[in-house]
Amino acid sequence: MKKILLLLSVMLLLPLQACAQEKWREGTHFKVIADQATEKKEVLEFFSFWCPHCFNFEPLVKTIKTKLADDVKFKKVHVNFMGFTSAAIQDDATKAMMVARELKRSDELNAAIFKYIHVSRSPVSGINDLKNIFIVNGVEPKDFDKMMSSFGVNSRLKMNNKAIQEYRKHVRSVPTFIVNGKYQATFTRDMNQEEMIELIVYLSNKK
Repeated sequence: MKKILLLLSVMLLLPLQACAQEKWREGTHFKVIADQATEKKEVLEFFSFWCPHCFNFEPLVKTIKTKLADDVKFKKVHVNFMGFTSAAIQDDATKAMMVARELKRSDELNAAIFKYIHVSRSPVSGINDLKNIFIVNGVEPKDFDKMMSSFGVNSRLKMNNKAIQEYRKHVRSVPTFIVNGKYQATFTRDMNQEEMIELIVYLSNKK
């Protein structure tokens, strides 16, 4: 009986997989950018706090995270090549993002930086502006200063920027999603938000 149920389950899943493969086409909805996938499943979102499209995409990112399987790691990579401000200030924002991770308040504090730039329309001219954002959101000044200069945060900045260098030829605009180190998602104009989310989830399960 168990064998029959297992067989029926497989038979039901096969048509669904075939539909997904037929819906998402290489060259239209994604590019293959490497011969091999990463050992562990991952979704990298290359973004910038200064990018209005990234700001508007945040609700979708939140949903994507809930749809990914437990063995898929989602990681935000903050780029430093946007023309809105200097690379040094963009690196400061990356470090602030790493501080938020250390505090286990990434979603809340990332949102605060986004809102400061795009809702309040206030300039970020350096670390002090980022520090003030965190203070307003309940982070102790001494904790922020300590973490910003810590070995761990600076190491994570280097890892973030290493990812930028590794995929720079593929990341020409943001947001850009690189999945399993092998696929780059391509959002076409006719896709709705649900389909964008579905595409990322589909690629995350593709080796």
